[in-house]
Amino acid sequence: MAETDSQSSLAAVRTLARQIIANVNQVIIGKQATVELVVIGLLSQGHLLIEDVPGVGKTMLARSLALSTACTFGRLQFTPDMLPSDVTGVSIFNQATRQFEYQPGAVMSQILLVDEINRATPKTQSALLEAMEERQVTVDGVTHPLPQPFMVLATQNPVEYEGTFPLPEAQLDRFFFRVSLGYPSLWDEMEMMSRQQFQHPIETLRAVISVEELLAAQEAIKSVHVSQSLREYIVRLVRRTRDHSDVYLGASPRGSLALFRGGQARAALEGRDFVLPDDIKALAVPALAHRLILAPGARLREQKPEAVVTQLLEEIPVPESAPSRR
Repeated sequence: MAETDSQSSLAAVRTLARQIIANVNQVIIGKQATVELVVIGLLSQGHLLIEDVPGVGKTMLARSLALSTACTFGRLQFTPDMLPSDVTGVSIFNQATRQFEYQPGAVMSQILLVDEINRATPKTQSALLEAMEERQVTVDGVTHPLPQPFMVLATQNPVEYEGTFPLPEAQLDRFFFRVSLGYPSLWDEMEMMSRQQFQHPIETLRAVISVEELLAAQEAIKSVHVSQSLREYIVRLVRRTRDHSDVYLGASPRGSLALFRGGQARAALEGRDFVLPDDIKALAVPALAHRLILAPGARLREQKPEAVVTQLLEEIPVPESAPSRR
C-alpha cells in the first residue's frame, strides 16, 4: 500500500514538473534541456548559477519560474557598492516601541534572482552563504528563517571580467548546478520576435501549481530509489575529481549529494521510481564542473573542467541498471 502511495506521489511530481516546464517554455524558447535542469534543481531544493552572455533570457527564466510556481520573487542587482545589509535586511530602531525591528532584505523571497553576482565585493557575496546553506539569515545576532521553498538563481557573464570579483570556492560549492542558455537558433530567434511583437509572454504567464504542491513534490522525490551500486558510482566519480592530475581542488561531498538528489528528481521527471546510471551521467557536468579548480598546468593548456568530468565518466565503470527496488 505504501509503495502504491509512493508511486502515485511520484506520478503527480512528473505531472507538476511537466506543467512547469511547458509554462516556462512559453517565455524561454528552444531551451528545453536547460529548463528541465532548472526544474530538477528546484525539485531538489538546490540553487543554480546561470553563466551566460547578456540578453539570452537569464532574468526571464528566473521570473517565469517564480510565476509558474506561485512563489514570491525577489531580485538583487549586485554592484560594487552594495552592502551585506542590502541582501539580508537590517534592524531599525522604532521610536514608538523603543525596540529594534527587523526590516527584511530581498533575500526573504522564495525565488531570489541575484543578477551579476560577481560584481559585488566578496563581503557582500558572503552575505548569501548562510542563506544558501542553512536557509536562514542572522542580523544583529538574531536568526531569521527564510521562507519555504527557497531558491537562489544567480547570473554572471563568463566573458566580461572587468570590475568583477571571482566567486570564492565556498560560494561556488553551494550552487547545485551551473547551467547556460546560449544563443537561440535562427528559427527560435524569429519565433521570439513573433511572440514579443505586441507584448512580452511573461506578462500573461500564470501559475500552474501552488507553493503547497511544490513543497509536496520536493518531499516526494526523496522516496525515489537509488541502489547501493549507484551510490558507490556517484562517490567514486566525485572522489576521482580530487586526485585527477589536472585538478588542484576537486568536488566536495556537496557534489555527491547534488548528483544523488538530482538523480532522484530526474528519475521522477522521467516517470520512474528508481535512478539509472544515465541520470547520473546526464547531470555530472552541470553538478560537478563548477566545483573543480584546475591546476596551473591544465589552465595553461586551456583545459576545461567540463572535459575533466567527461573524461572521468568514460573511465569509471558504470554499474548495471537496477530496474527495481530489490
